[in-house]
Amino acid sequence: MSLWESDESTGEISLMELFDNPELEIDGKMSCLSIKQLIFASCRGGWPASLSLPTTGGKLLVAKNYVQSVCATDISTVDGVARNEKLAREILRTYARNISTLAKKQKMIKDVVATTESCTEPTFDSYVSALEKLFVIQDIDSWSPAVRSATAIRRGKKRGFIDPSIAVAALGLSPERLQMDLKTYGFIFECMAMRDLRAYSQSCFGAISYYHDRYDLEADAVLHLDDGRYALIEFKLGGAEIDKGAEHLLEIRNLVRKMNEREKQIVMEEPTLLLVITGGPMAYTRPDGVKVIPLACLKD
Repeated sequence: MSLWESDESTGEISLMELFDNPELEIDGKMSCLSIKQLIFASCRGGWPASLSLPTTGGKLLVAKNYVQSVCATDISTVDGVARNEKLAREILRTYARNISTLAKKQKMIKDVVATTESCTEPTFDSYVSALEKLFVIQDIDSWSPAVRSATAIRRGKKRGFIDPSIAVAALGLSPERLQMDLKTYGFIFECMAMRDLRAYSQSCFGAISYYHDRYDLEADAVLHLDDGRYALIEFKLGGAEIDKGAEHLLEIRNLVRKMNEREKQIVMEEPTLLLVITGGPMAYTRPDGVKVIPLACLKD
C-alpha cells in the first residue's frame, strides 16, 4: 500500500491532477507526518496485515517474517529450483546496502562472496531472477533521451525493492537506528517514494526510470505516462538539498530545449512537471516553477 492507501498521506495533492493542470495551486498544503513518522512508515512498510496489529513491534515484525519466508522457502518454490537460504539472505543484504544506487553487479557479487564461500555470476543472476519473480526486488532502468551523446548516459540499473521495509528488514535496521542515520534513510525514503509514485500513476500505466549522465547531472526519477507526458523528479528529505535537486531538474529541461532548437525536425516533448518530493512539512511552488511536495501530501 501507498501512504495514501494506509491513511498516512493527507491526499491534498493529486498527482494526476497536477499532470492535467501544472499550474495547480499547492502552496501551503501541509504534511501530517514528521521525519520520525516517515521513518517508521518505511520500516513497517505497506503491508495491509501490519495496520491491524496493536503494537509497534508487531507492525515491524511483518516485514521481518516476510524476508525470512522468502529466503527459507519462497526463493526455491517460485520456480522449483533448490536454493540456499544463507546465500539468498546475503544477496538481499547486498541489494539493501545498495538500495537506490547504480551499484554494478560485479561489485555486489564481490560483496556477497566476502560473507559466503562462493557466488558465481550465473548463481547470482538465478537468485535475482527468482527475487524478481517474487516481486521482492524491482530495479529501475535508465532514461536515455537524445539530449546527450549516447556514451554520456549511464545505463546501469538503479537497485530497488517493491517496498522499503524489505531493505530495512534485510539489514536488521530499526526506526531508532535510522533516526540517527538520515543519510542512509535518504536512500530508503527514495524507495518508498518510488513505491507510491507507481501506485499513483497506475491508472495511466505509469512507468518509472531515472536519468544520470557522466557529468553528474541527474533526476532521481522520470515518471512517464502512457500519453507521452512525463515528470522529472528528485527526492530530498529537505533543507538545502532541495535547491540542488531543483537545479538539476531545470538543467535537464534546458537540455531538452536546446536539443529542440538544434533538431527542429525531431522535437522532444518538454517535461510536464518538475517535482522535488520531500519529507518536509509544506508544499509550495518555487519562483522557477519547480514544485516542492511532501510525499505525505500526495495521492493518485
